[in-house]
Amino acid sequence: MNAEAELKTRVEGFVEELLSALALPLQPVVNEQADCLRIQLNGDEGEVLLQKRAAALDALQHVLNAIFRRELPEHHRVVVDYRDFRLGKDEELRQTTRLLADRAKQTGEPQELGPLNAYSRRVVHLAVSEDPDVTSESIGDALLKTVIITAKHRG
Repeated sequence: MNAEAELKTRVEGFVEELLSALALPLQPVVNEQADCLRIQLNGDEGEVLLQKRAAALDALQHVLNAIFRRELPEHHRVVVDYRDFRLGKDEELRQTTRLLADRAKQTGEPQELGPLNAYSRRVVHLAVSEDPDVTSESIGDALLKTVIITAKHRG
């Protein structure tokens, strides 16, 4: 078994044990993607993960990233989703980022987005990187930082 397949198996086993310990009857499906190891949790009794703005889903994702960070390929993260909650939120965040980037270009004023956790900041920075006329940077301290989107000066 190659290293990637072994990592997927270990992550899946760890998540299964964790979900069992939490008495959540969910089944993880782990897929390797271009920039992440995506874990889709399948089952009908995981609504608790989505309460309070998906705080438990974020916490689970944070724990998995902390545990497996050194074993993941460079620039990879673990992404945990339940009922495509994260996919929908990510697209919503990308749309907001594009609107703020357009506003920064039109007004010349920096636009703020946040505070955001590390995962959400990454989604924003990747969305900004698709537009050559704007840049982004994270400011602040600790886990929740703000992202500033600024128009590049032409000259």
